[in-house]
Amino acid sequence: MERIKRDWRAAGLGEADRALLAFADKLTREPSASTESDLAELRRHGFGDEELLDAVQIISYFNYINRIADGLGVDLEDFMAPRPAAQAGIGAGRAEAQR
Repeated sequence: MERIKRDWRAAGLGEADRALLAFADKLTREPSASTESDLAELRRHGFGDEELLDAVQIISYFNYINRIADGLGVDLEDFMAPRPAAQAGIGAGRAEAQR
């Protein structure tokens, strides 16, 4: 799991897992750039419509909830690495606390 967290591209995953993670990365970073060809690529790796629906919903949910947490300055769990902005003392929670 640590290898995946550090760099999923170099974690030694199978082709299907790499394709799914590449799709998740694209949907996270450039959602409007996702096309039917992205789904076709996943189908080529054996993913069915139900699995694609699940994947898109899960990826989207985590993107949504992370933006809510970031927007509100929610503190990370103790086991999570601090965000670069948090290390610099920047964030909604700290700004509010300084008022």
